[in-house]
Amino acid sequence: MRVIAGTAGGLKLTTPAGITTRPTTDRVKEALFSILDSADAVCGVQVLDLFAGSGALGIEALSRGADHVTLVDKSRPALEALRKNLLHTKLANRATIIGLDAWHALDQLIRQQAHFDLILIDPPYNQGLQVKALERLTPLLTPTGLAVAEAATRENLPERVGSCRLTDRRVYGDTALAFYVLEGNDAP
Repeated sequence: MRVIAGTAGGLKLTTPAGITTRPTTDRVKEALFSILDSADAVCGVQVLDLFAGSGALGIEALSRGADHVTLVDKSRPALEALRKNLLHTKLANRATIIGLDAWHALDQLIRQQAHFDLILIDPPYNQGLQVKALERLTPLLTPTGLAVAEAATRENLPERVGSCRLTDRRVYGDTALAFYVLEGNDAP
C-alpha cells in the first residue's frame, strides 16, 4: 500500500497487524480520488475517515490538499499503524485520531457540532455498517458535502438513507463505491 499522489505521493504505508483490517486497494483508491479530484472535492476540505484502518484514505486526502482529516478506528493495531503512517508521511499536524468505535465517535463529533465536506466510510463488508453510518452522519455533513461508502459489489446500498441520496455508484472488481449527498444538494 502506498500514497498515490500529492505531497506524500509514492510513500509506502504500514498496514495493521492481523486480519481484521481490509485495506482499500491502490486501484480503488486511485479511482476514488480521481473522481473526487475531478469534482474538486478534496483540496481545502474537512474530511472524516470512518473505519480508518491504516489511514490510507484519509492520508491520501491530506496528501492531495485536504485541510484536515479526522480518522476514526477502535482497533489498537490499526491505531498504531495509523500513527506511524501519519508520522512517516509528515501529515500528522493536519490530522486528528479518535480511538473509538464509529458510533461513539459519531456521537462525540455531533455533540462537538463538527462539520465535514467529505466523509469516507470503509467498514468491514457484509455487515450493513455503511447504511448504519449514513443514517447517523447527517448532522456532520455540510450542505454541499459528499459521503462515499465502500462496500462489496454484492452489497446493494439503497438509493436513499435517512437524509442522504445516492448520486453515483462505481464498481471495481469486488468493490463498489457509493456516492451520497444530502437531500436538496443538486450535486450530480
